[in-house]
Amino acid sequence: MVGGRILECGQNGAMTTPIAQPRNPLHGITLEAMLTNLVAAYGWAGLSERIALRCFAHEPSIASSLKVLRKTPWAREKVESLYLFMLREAKRSR
Repeated sequence: MVGGRILECGQNGAMTTPIAQPRNPLHGITLEAMLTNLVAAYGWAGLSERIALRCFAHEPSIASSLKVLRKTPWAREKVESLYLFMLREAKRSR
């Protein structure tokens, strides 16, 4: 995996083209885009209620939240899970 992308190995072991991930709903979505959509849907207060992180409750900003999420794997997993839940709910309501 290079830069979050899975690459195929060629015959000589060299990395070639990335493998498509058509069934992965998070493929191609940046953490910033996920966070921006979650804030638009729930607001900072709603996001803080759903995921207990100080960066969502006290002086929240996209930049400070991204710093925390990049350093804290469990928090990033929670954000990704909430984003997937939001997508499922939006699809159900259509």
